[in-house]
Order: sequence, then structure tokens, then C-alpha cells
Amino acid sequence: MTDGMLSRRDFLRGALAAAGLAAIPAVRAQPAARLLRAMQGSVPLVGPDYPATGIWGYEGAVPGPELRFRQGERLRVALSNLLPADTTVHWHGIRLPNAMDGVPDLTQPPIAANGGRFDYQFVLPDAGTYWYHPHLGSPEQVGRGLYGALIVEEPEPPAVDRDLVWMLGDWRLDRNAKLVEDFGNMMDASHAGRIGNTVTVNGAIRESFELRAGERLRLRLVNAATARIYALEFRGHDPWVVALDGHPVEPHRPQRGRVVLGPAMRADLILDAKGEPGGTYPVVDDFYPRRVYRLLDLSYAKTALRGGHAGAAIPQLRANPVPEPDLARAQRHVVEFGGGMMGRMSRGMMRGGMAWTVNGVATREHDHEPFLKLALGRSVVLELVNDTQWHHPIHLHGHVFRVLSRDGRPTQHREWLDTVLLSPQERAQIAFVAENPGDWMFHCHVLEHQSSGMMAVVRVA
Repeated sequence: MTDGMLSRRDFLRGALAAAGLAAIPAVRAQPAARLLRAMQGSVPLVGPDYPATGIWGYEGAVPGPELRFRQGERLRVALSNLLPADTTVHWHGIRLPNAMDGVPDLTQPPIAANGGRFDYQFVLPDAGTYWYHPHLGSPEQVGRGLYGALIVEEPEPPAVDRDLVWMLGDWRLDRNAKLVEDFGNMMDASHAGRIGNTVTVNGAIRESFELRAGERLRLRLVNAATARIYALEFRGHDPWVVALDGHPVEPHRPQRGRVVLGPAMRADLILDAKGEPGGTYPVVDDFYPRRVYRLLDLSYAKTALRGGHAGAAIPQLRANPVPEPDLARAQRHVVEFGGGMMGRMSRGMMRGGMAWTVNGVATREHDHEPFLKLALGRSVVLELVNDTQWHHPIHLHGHVFRVLSRDGRPTQHREWLDTVLLSPQERAQIAFVAENPGDWMFHCHVLEHQSSGMMAVVRVA
């Protein structure tokens, strides 16, 4: 092993590799509501030489079924909760009616354990890569595997040989591949969150993903971890970013050649298979300098799909119908995120299970008094200030926003996002039209941070 990279054995604490990567089976939308069950299951996360891991999953699997629709279609999903705990479903990144947002007590009652049901129905206005997960006890429920991909296809998708999803998962397992159930501990909550010792792609440790020289892939990356941040380098390849958080951007190479995704964030890549037939090329995650590891290998079949490589120009995706904010007339606010270890976290906060604040207030999971009231239809500019020593992916429900600047410097791509990753002591300016009425969650998507104070509500009326 070179470049100071941890061995897979060290990183995964002895977990053995599983079989080659397979695509998540797609489920095409039907006119009638699709029944989706949240239930307990058993999954071989680390391969046949270890016991299967007990998980909570949609249809007892991890990730849950990949739901695919066309832009403008109506999603109809009936969630049946067979778990021993109440739950909900949040459709992350979708501009949807407030009553369908899946936040308990704020937008809907919890779906009762052991047989409760809730019907979700709404139109999908935007194409792109999204995902679904619970918003009740989410550090534990997402940490146990409750998540799945929601793909909204364009009317005219770009020409590729394969359109695939990689859902990146993060687990804390013991030596017998059993989930360590230390959810909610204050050490995780006050630091970087619950970062595990095992990383999976589509629900298993993967040694390789097979390519054929000459093919073109649309690779949709989803970070479903509760706290882990990924920085993926596709060695020997030249991926192009064509969408972030589901929304098109001007095609560009990722900064420093690394695709960086905080929890809940997504990126759509165009990846041309330019490697040699029979060759092997690692995909490396080096976000944490002392914990660099190989995620998997891009392994080439001995026979090429075609000579050269697919296509010439990288496709520009058609923009979604998101209203453009009027910056000159925008309502402006400063939102400061504070607390955490090595920050302004008081002993009283710790005794109360709180570690973080939004504008000086630590909010419990079901305390939903709005901290901002925005006029319906008004443009808004928020100055987000990370006054902590930790990273925070900040997520706004029901809307998407343009990222205008970071630390006072204009962004190159002015990307539309629903989750923006703030580095320690960083500022970011975002703008959006408050077009969607209701009370909307605004929180850190390191879920242990969310549940220990870094969450708030924005009211649009």
C-alpha cells in the first residue's frame, strides 16, 4: 500500500470484500400507489465470510428500492411501517407540498410502529437525483439503513451506455459485522458525528465495478451517510460533473479532481471509460487525510465495447424550472451556526443533550417555532456563517437555492443546491425565492448535529 493509504483491512477492521458491484433494481412508477414497507432485515454488508448484519430497510433491503419517475409525473407511495418504532419518509431535495415533506408534527403525524400507514402523493417538478429517508429519530433510523434513491428522469435524457446509482453508506460494525448500537452518544454529537468503520456502495463492500473500454456512464452519487464526508478521486479517469443535488450545472471537472459530497449531497457525473481492457484503476476517498482508503476498483473487461471512447462533447442538461431570485429586492438575513467541541458549547447544553445552535438557540427535534418568517414569493438572501470547528452540510426543505459566494468570493458555477457544505469558519451566501408555503426544516445534515441542536424552522407565508 502506498501514498500513506490505509489498507482495506485496517480501514474496515477486518471486513472482507464482497462480490462485484451490481446496479440497484429500478422500480418504474405505476398509476396506482406503490406500497413501500419499512421493516427489519438482514443484509450481508461485508460478504459471505461474516454473519449478515441486522438492518432497518425499505422492503428489508439496503438501499431500498430505486424509485424512478419522469419529470412532471405524480409520485404515489404508501408507506407501511412494520418497524418497532414510529417513522416518516422525507423526500430529500424535492420541491413538494408541505404536507408531504415527512417531518413529524410539523408536516404530518408520525407513522405509527407495527402497522401504521401514510400515503404520499405529489408531482415531481424537477428532473435529477434525489433520495428518500426518515425524518424521525433520523440519526438511528438512517444509521440502520433506512434510505433509497429517487430518480426523476429528464424527458430527453443524455445519451449514455448506462445510467447507474451509487448510494454511499457508512456503518459502525463490530468484528462480527453486527451494528454497534451506540446511537446518540454525546461524543459523536459534539464532534464530527457518527463516522463508521465500514463503507458500502449499494449496500455492500465492493472490490470492483466492471467497465468496458469505450462506454459512457452517467454515474449518480448519493451520500446516504449520517456524518461521513466523501472526496472521491477516480484515478486514471476524467469525470465531469453535470448536476449537483439533482440540478444541472455547466459541465466541469471537479475541483482538484475530487468529487466532494457531504451527507445528503448528490453529484451526477459523466464518466468515459478510457482505461485499457483488462486494466484496474482505484477510486480513492481521501477526505480525511489520516484515513485514506480505496473505495473500489474500476475493473475493465478484456473486451472493449467500442474503439476510442463514447461521444465527443459532455452533455449540458436542461435546467429545471426553478425561479430566479431578484437579488436587488431580496429580503436578507444572517444565520449563524455555533457550538460543538472546541466551540461555544456550554456545560448546560451538554447536560441537556444539546451541542449546537442556530442563531444562538439549540432546538430539540420536535420544537418547531419558526426562527425566520419569509414572505411568500419574496426573494431571499441568507448569509450562512459557520462559527464552529466542524463541517456542516446545511439543508433547506421544500426549496433549492443558488450558492452566490463563499467567504466573499463569487462561486464559479452559481450552482443550485438543497444542501451546502460549510467548512469550519466558512461563510456562504445563498439566494432563493420563497415560493413554497409552509413551515420548512432548515438544519445540518450531519444527523447527530441536527438532533442535538442544529436545526430550525423557516416559515413561508
